[in-house]
Amino acid sequence: MDAELHVGPGCSLPPGRYGYDPLRHRAHRLGPQPEGTPPGVTAELSVTVRRTVSHYGHRAWPLLLLDTGHAAAALFLAARALGTHEPEVRLDGLAESPLAVVHVPPPGGRGGSAHQERGRGQAHQDGGARVLDPPGGPATPAELLARRSTPPPLRGAPSQDALLAVLTTAERAGTGASREALTAAARPCGGDLGWCAAVGPPRPALVALSADGTTLRRQAAGEARPTLAAWAAGQAWLADAGAVLLAHGCPADADTTRIRRTHLLAGFAVHLAHVTALRRGLAARPVGSWQQADLGAALGATPGRDWVVHGLALGTRHADEENTT
Repeated sequence: MDAELHVGPGCSLPPGRYGYDPLRHRAHRLGPQPEGTPPGVTAELSVTVRRTVSHYGHRAWPLLLLDTGHAAAALFLAARALGTHEPEVRLDGLAESPLAVVHVPPPGGRGGSAHQERGRGQAHQDGGARVLDPPGGPATPAELLARRSTPPPLRGAPSQDALLAVLTTAERAGTGASREALTAAARPCGGDLGWCAAVGPPRPALVALSADGTTLRRQAAGEARPTLAAWAAGQAWLADAGAVLLAHGCPADADTTRIRRTHLLAGFAVHLAHVTALRRGLAARPVGSWQQADLGAALGATPGRDWVVHGLALGTRHADEENTT
């Protein structure tokens, strides 16, 4: 992951274009800021593909796109934790570089007239979108510093209320961040991504949000977790996870822009859903490696139209709490 910072007025750094060195946690000046740089800081996120292709092969691009979505969400959460107004997030998938853009207004600033003229979660003049905070308000610095992916196994079924909160966060984040470049007519079925969760006994099923978003509805009956374990590059522990949140969509004939956008949105939304899961006392772990995961075909629909894009395994017990006696 590579980050370039365009710093405008109102920041602790002088205006300019900066590179970020994550190993030293330092920004180094590259030159003057681009013309039209707004107040605050704009982070442009891109990737160097060869670093990942050498290890993951054909799975590299989906993983890189998901990771970029997670990174954009991390910047969004960090900015809110530091007290800024809502950052603008662009995950439209239109360009290969940068893949994602996050604009953070300066302290006390609202990012210009576009912020003031448009409502929450709506598109902005510069192509960004305002995203809602997770339920419970902005994350705190302590929450973000403590957030980790729980190592498997993740057993124990989440409560209905906890699962409802996680699904609500994911769907709201994915929908809000997708509005920057798309009209309703351009988004069949209301969006690029659908969201559901696989749950186990006593009533194994796929569940999703009801039409009004206030309850869970059964989307399909039956045990899905062993199949998900096979699809997730053979991660057998998923078969016993308490629940598995799923982002699905991205038909086989999707163009490059849609593929990028769908994966970026999935990473972004799962990252925010992870925060909600931890707030609910759940163990959680993102699952990004999926192979031949044709959820639509498994449910009897036309093959190749509805693939699993990303996941978040959920449980009520951490691995170090398992009874091994």
